[in-house]
Amino acid sequence: MDRDDWNVRHAAREIDREVKPAASLAGEFGDIHPRGRALDLGCGQGRNAVWLAQRGWRVTAVDYSDVAIDRARQLAAAQDVEVEWIEADVTSFIPPAGAFYLVLIAYLQIPASHRRKVLAQAAAALASGGTLFMVGHARLNLTEGTGGPKNPDLLWDPVEIKRELAGLGLVVQRVEHVYRSAETPEGVGTAIDTVARAERG
Repeated sequence: MDRDDWNVRHAAREIDREVKPAASLAGEFGDIHPRGRALDLGCGQGRNAVWLAQRGWRVTAVDYSDVAIDRARQLAAAQDVEVEWIEADVTSFIPPAGAFYLVLIAYLQIPASHRRKVLAQAAAALASGGTLFMVGHARLNLTEGTGGPKNPDLLWDPVEIKRELAGLGLVVQRVEHVYRSAETPEGVGTAIDTVARAERG
């Protein structure tokens, strides 16, 4: 979808004042002491960025939907945290090199060619010892899971993600399927995500 489509989609949602981070992010970093700057690429309405800021990270968050960024600012203000919000297209946004100890890409479901471009910029943004953490709808979700996009080119396969990360010179620590509960109009189902963690050596 383009920017206008996402603006319509975000505007249709009720503003949620609760901070509900992605389950995989909370499980991975809930007990980790913050190391400095974090970058959230494709931040949407800011739930992950605000959650990180609450834990002491200095967060920069990027999304091209002005409606989403406005909602994210409201969420940050309601939670009394500071986040640097940037309205920009993540496929062309160039973050400062080597500046972040955590780069997050959560549910950024874009064509594979665009994803590889974002991954290259994310890898370049990592400081030495920094971590790239990714979670997105898995391609396996099409046949065995619930919800998510239906275009396979927007979905993540662990083998492809691992190859892309390794090709950027990162040390791949894990790439795997993770199962989670997902609410649908028909009830609660099971969604399948691809979760990846890699580090700048």
